[in-house]
Amino acid sequence: MKTRSLLSLIAAVGIAILVAACSAQTKDKKTQLEELKKQRATLEGQIRKLEAELEHANPDVLVKSKDVAVVELKPRAFDYYVQTQGSVEAVDNILVSAKTMGVLSAVYAQEGQVVRKGEVLAQIDNSVIVSSINELKSSIDLARTVYERQKNLWDQKIGTEVQYLQAKNNKESLEKRLATLNEQLEMCRIKSPIDGSVDAVDVKIGQNVAPGMPAFRVVSFDKLKINANISESYVVNIKMGNKVKVTFPDIDRVVDARVTFVGKTINQLSRTFPVEVSLPAYADLRPNMTSVLKVIFETVPNALTVPVNVVQDINNQKIVYVAEADGNRMVARRKVVEVKGIYGTSAHVTGLQAGDKVITVGYQGLNDGEVVKF
Repeated sequence: MKTRSLLSLIAAVGIAILVAACSAQTKDKKTQLEELKKQRATLEGQIRKLEAELEHANPDVLVKSKDVAVVELKPRAFDYYVQTQGSVEAVDNILVSAKTMGVLSAVYAQEGQVVRKGEVLAQIDNSVIVSSINELKSSIDLARTVYERQKNLWDQKIGTEVQYLQAKNNKESLEKRLATLNEQLEMCRIKSPIDGSVDAVDVKIGQNVAPGMPAFRVVSFDKLKINANISESYVVNIKMGNKVKVTFPDIDRVVDARVTFVGKTINQLSRTFPVEVSLPAYADLRPNMTSVLKVIFETVPNALTVPVNVVQDINNQKIVYVAEADGNRMVARRKVVEVKGIYGTSAHVTGLQAGDKVITVGYQGLNDGEVVKF
């Protein structure tokens, strides 16, 4: 019993000593913590003071800035246009056919051959007409001789007037018949109606031909045009004389042209109207070649434009950021703009001024007043 009491007393004394030691240790840590906090407050005050002095002397030393790229706004001409595709067409693209029926006895033209207006492309067999003309010429010679003699006699008041009139009528009738045969002889020649190039030969020697049957295709490259269709939403904008930038992707060429025709009828299916653009003559251009047209219907001479990608839509407002001086540093400023038109990669905007430095790289995530450098 005494042993247990002794053990309990020893245990109680040990616990008391341990609690006293922990209490002293806890008190020392609290004291150290308070002292460290005081030191931290003192150091933070000193740091802030040094930062303020350094920032005043050189703002870029401590202030964190964002790297950006800018472009300075300058007024320039800005074109409002509509873009569409078109196809090149030769104004003089003619299917040539015979003027009379017959069998071809000769074909003179070949594909790709350059011909002049009136040049004979093919010959229809005219042997019967030639024989008839030869026979008729002999008859005409006789009729003229008879007429001359009758006229001489009539001038001398010899013979009757009827004989003179009959001789005259016979001569004139034969001459008119000869003229008709000569016209038929001419119709046996298939001729080129224009200066140009033979694009197709659809006949051969010995083939029967007839009026309306295509024999040759002759194309002139001196006069070219583009046919295109434009959406009806631009019907009040597009007018004859509008400037056009024509791009031919296949030959890497850009041509300046003008609108020469504007259709008045809207296609019910495509809801478009036709336009024609006159082209200058170029050796590389071919009928049915594809082209891209930019029909310019308005030009603003002194417009301010920005890359379309820098315009951000924030809270239903169109926003761009510009770099402005704030003391000795540059900061980003949010500008609300109004977009008048977007064409290609440029946007015509109002709300900015010439000379503004629009941020074009690094504008994502910018805040108004944030320090930037470029």
